[in-house]
Amino acid sequence: MLKLYGFDVSNYYNMLKLAMDLKGIDYEAVLTYPNQSPEYLAVCPTGKVPALQTSDGILIETNVIMEYLDSLNQQHPLYPGSSYEQARIKELVKMIELYIELPARRCHTEAFWGVPVHEVTKKEVKRALYIGMQALSRAASFGPYIAGDKLTAADIFFLYSADLASSVAKKLFDVDLLDEAPGAKDLMNKLNAMPEVQKVAAERKAAQPAFSEYLAKAFGKK
Repeated sequence: MLKLYGFDVSNYYNMLKLAMDLKGIDYEAVLTYPNQSPEYLAVCPTGKVPALQTSDGILIETNVIMEYLDSLNQQHPLYPGSSYEQARIKELVKMIELYIELPARRCHTEAFWGVPVHEVTKKEVKRALYIGMQALSRAASFGPYIAGDKLTAADIFFLYSADLASSVAKKLFDVDLLDEAPGAKDLMNKLNAMPEVQKVAAERKAAQPAFSEYLAKAFGKK
């Protein structure tokens, strides 16, 4: 059986949980926070999560794992269509990750955990998030999903990236980031209404206290 290393508050981990739920793939969850222990580095060379143990070896990087999972069965394909259509979905995934998720991540410590970020960094992030969401608005169809009329990997990345980025934008800049992409709010509401997404959200909420305790130790707080 597949083993998925990670924790239920991680957005990247939850992307893979949702993908496996939609595709009906069984797996064993292995609770793991990012760490540099020799034991985990033997599993994941970066010490980050998620990581997926397969019968052939370990895979890391969420987009790589997502594509691997999609190859396992035909149920609910996450990269459907022609070669071009599949490439477009991968393009949208990469845009969401590079221009929305990663910029917002630079301010996660202040937005969510009260650890200040330099003002220059915040200005850079605010500008990057505006540009990133506007770029996604031009590239995506929101018809009603990111890539058209079917839910794909791009929607999973959007769900678990744009929600955090929107929280950062609201808390630190008092702006509604989803306003920059017409159709984005409707899509977010549509995705959050899915029972599979609600299940992941409930598990995330239940895992939050343990994660907060982990963070308190990591930041040296009591």
